[in-house]
Amino acid sequence: MAIGTIFSATANETVSTVINEVVIFSTEEFKKTTSKELTPKVVEELLKEYPTSKLGGVYKNSQGEFKLIMVLKSGTRRTVYIDSNGNWLNKR
Repeated sequence: MAIGTIFSATANETVSTVINEVVIFSTEEFKKTTSKELTPKVVEELLKEYPTSKLGGVYKNSQGEFKLIMVLKSGTRRTVYIDSNGNWLNKR
């Protein structure tokens, strides 16, 4: 007869993953305005780039940049950015 203790040791490895997400919010605020605020250069670029689209919304910031909501012929909305000189901007 044998007397003893039997035990089982199981090592559980805990893996922690830390995800750091950096979100940068721009302090430039676009305020709703009318299409009358659009400069002739902006209108010219819109007609060239979006000839069959309608203007769904116009917003302007303090730097004279426009955020435009374009309604495409298909009904899809597209947000585009352009400065007052008619230069397209890459923003999100």
